[in-house]
Amino acid sequence: MATLIQTLKEDWSISASIAGFLAVLIAYSGPLIIFFQAAQAAQVSDAMMASWIWGISIGAAIPSIYLSIKYKTPVVMGWSAPGTALLITLFPQMSINEAVAAYIISALVIFIIGATGYLDKILKLIPPGIAAGMMAGILFQFGLELFVATDTMPFIVFSMLACYLLAKRWSPRYTMIWVLLCGVILSVVFGKMNPVDINFSITIPTLIWPEWSWNSTLNLAIPLILVSLTGQLLPGMAILRLSGYDIPAKPIITVSSIASLAVACVGGITVILGAITAALCTGKDAHELKEKRYIAGIANGIFYLLGGLFAGSIVTVFSLLPKELIAALAGLALIGAISANITAAMKDDSQRESALITFLATASGMHFLGLSSVFWGICIGMIAHYVLTKKRVADVSV
Repeated sequence: MATLIQTLKEDWSISASIAGFLAVLIAYSGPLIIFFQAAQAAQVSDAMMASWIWGISIGAAIPSIYLSIKYKTPVVMGWSAPGTALLITLFPQMSINEAVAAYIISALVIFIIGATGYLDKILKLIPPGIAAGMMAGILFQFGLELFVATDTMPFIVFSMLACYLLAKRWSPRYTMIWVLLCGVILSVVFGKMNPVDINFSITIPTLIWPEWSWNSTLNLAIPLILVSLTGQLLPGMAILRLSGYDIPAKPIITVSSIASLAVACVGGITVILGAITAALCTGKDAHELKEKRYIAGIANGIFYLLGGLFAGSIVTVFSLLPKELIAALAGLALIGAISANITAAMKDDSQRESALITFLATASGMHFLGLSSVFWGICIGMIAHYVLTKKRVADVSV
């Protein structure tokens, strides 16, 4: 234990801590909004809403800290944002008790998939260019939002961009610290902070008894499994692999599934590996040395713990920041990840066209048959890769 504490003290850095904080900030300021919409549709009380946030925060925190320490890898957990979006369409026809039963079924099935090791085999079948094209497509929209934000807050957003460029030139390790400070200071000066009443208090989770039904199994549990695996776990693993981390999917799925089961009965939806937030913690902005970026995963978990304990209060603090500032932060923080994935997608001549098709399909935001563009991007890209690779082999043989 003493050795672990000493190692953490030696490896700890401000830049990795900021990366972990930004990942939580963006998760709370983006996907959490979907939770509020679902809560409104379900017509739940403020206490129940705080319990939901407690569940997803604690459920993401403990696996992030444990796996990041164990594998010296920035493992960043989150909750299923696409799955949460499903809730909006199902409430209030589906009860909260039925939803909790669906969470439990989803966690058990994902646990079985992870325990058998099948996902690792599937991941090995996906060419690097296709995986990079998928990730570039996911991150692309966040890059665009940086400039869309200039429509309503041009001076602040352009100032943050200027700060980013200057910091990248003269203080690259602490770039996002300067950008965050710049955005917050200017928002305060120009009166852009949102008016929110802040009252700090410890959140007490509310127990919800599960109630199984075919309705919740078919309409929530099964789609939740699909979107969690294809919409977050798959791209999340791709980010880790492309960043040079060889951690297998099996322990990630196993630990996250156990966490999902633990928090399901307080309203916590499926916990799964993060994708967008993971990109913030695996790049050079977190730390120049790849082997020390795991601190960002630990910091991320610690901030989630705080968010869970003060679920009803911490969320209001995050809501102080204008949405344009959050969009600009996310876009700037992910520029390096977008660049790296586009470069990787276009690197191999044999995969270039199929990687581009994957990128376009993923970035399109399509929802054919109710499945996300991430799912279709990887499917269409794999088909294109198979067809084009076979065609090239045939051309060479002739």
